[in-house]
This record gives sequence, C-alpha cells and structure tokens, in this order.
Amino acid sequence: MTLTMTPTITAFERSPDGGKGLARDMRVRWALEEVGQPYNVRLVSFSEMKQPAHRALHPFGQIPTYEECDLVLFESGAIVFHIAERHTGLLPDDVNSRARAIAWMFAALNTMEPPIVDREIATYLERDEAWYEQRLRVVEGRIRNRLLELSSHLGDAEWLDGAFSAGDLMMVEVLLRLKDSGILEDYPNLSTYVARGEARPAFKRAFAAQLAVFTGKQPTG
Repeated sequence: MTLTMTPTITAFERSPDGGKGLARDMRVRWALEEVGQPYNVRLVSFSEMKQPAHRALHPFGQIPTYEECDLVLFESGAIVFHIAERHTGLLPDDVNSRARAIAWMFAALNTMEPPIVDREIATYLERDEAWYEQRLRVVEGRIRNRLLELSSHLGDAEWLDGAFSAGDLMMVEVLLRLKDSGILEDYPNLSTYVARGEARPAFKRAFAAQLAVFTGKQPTG
C-alpha cells in the first residue's frame, strides 16, 4: 500500500556525527527511499529539540520524529516498522518470513546496538576517567561476542534471512556505528554485509540527503 500524503521527518540541524550517516534519521530516510516514498525534512537545533513544541512530538526531546496526517511517531525503529508495514519492499509477503524480518529489527536495536552505543558513550564522555580503559575492554568484549554470533549466523549469505528486509536495514545501520572503530574488520563477512547495504541505491540517496544537511550542499544525480 502506497501513501499519498508526504510525511515529514525531523533531523538534526547540525548533526554531531559530522555527516557520516550515523544520526538516526538516516534509518528513516533509507526506509523511505527503499519504498519510493517522498518525504519532507524539518531541521531542528539542539535547543529546539528540548522545547515544548518538539517534545509534543518526541517526549524525550530527540530525533527523528515522523508526521503523517494525524499520526505522529518517534523512535527510529517504530518509524521504520510503520513504513515497512504500509509499503511494499521492506517486509516479505510470507507470514513466517515477515515475522523473522521483524525479529531481526528487534535484534538490531535490542541486542546489537546497546553495547555499541555504550562504547560510543565511553569513548566520547568517559575517556578522562581512571577506569576508562577497563570499561572499554569490557564493552568491546560484549560487542565482539555479539559480532561473532551474528557472523556465525550470516555465514556466506547476502542478507540475514533471504531477501533484503527492514531487518537488514536496521542491522546495517547499527553496524555502521562501528565502521571507524576497526572492530568490524575482524569479521570479514559482516564488513562485506555492511558494504552491500551501503551499495544499495536507496542507501546512497539517503546518505547524500543527510550529508547535504551537514555540508550545506544539495545532492546531485
């Protein structure tokens, strides 16, 4: 089913990731690009994110949000799931395959992402603490355990469960947060898996659109 109304999402006016595609609106942009749904973007500053008008859309004062007619959503996973359910292309038609794709969405957000974000917090906010090195070793150990399990499941397959799905979209987006750490390079099939996601035309369009916000240059082509 294709929606006729153009949804509006919110994104950082000045993303802290420096245009690397790690801000969570990237997941929503990618999903919308995959299903061919045009969308509008409203940029918000850090101060605006904490104001009542934005908190009415996102109780925790974060991005992204999603507005479509009288529907307002927050949380990137919920938004991507909504898009996948309302359009074809991100969830399989087969009931069991569909359920597994949704399970992989949850796995990306609930199993893979927490230790990865913990590492980011330690790296950016706790580096000067006396216990930083010990904490980093513990967190990276947790990450490597999860990556080993994921790598074992993926094996030589292109995607997690048959054809590309919203589960892969979310998993690739989460794993991209490790790209500059060097950790992902120790799992060649996962590195290749992420590269396949980045090579998708929809990903490239979404990345260019997000990068354009940071650089101030509109994407071409």
